[in-house]
Amino acid sequence: MEILLSPPVAFLAYIPLVLVLVGLGRLLAGPSNATPMKTSIYGSGEAPPTFEAAPGYQPFFLIALFFAMVHLAMLVLGLGSLPTPAAVYLLGLFVALIALILG
Repeated sequence: MEILLSPPVAFLAYIPLVLVLVGLGRLLAGPSNATPMKTSIYGSGEAPPTFEAAPGYQPFFLIALFFAMVHLAMLVLGLGSLPTPAAVYLLGLFVALIALILG
């Protein structure tokens, strides 16, 4: 019974189960009839926008870098005592965080 709980064996056991569920789902879904109405984009009756909807990911990189640096600092602090190199590293990390916040 212990062998059944190992990840590779469990993965191989789940493959047939997933295939059975996919087949059952296809039987329940019925045949697909493609019509122009089904293949068109739903726009809720409004004209599509002519401008870019999403501004991109550029503003979020600053926030992601901030949280990555905070998590790294907490990891260094949580690993044990605070030797001198770790304290210098954390001080530099907090200076970088302040520079990130102030832009």
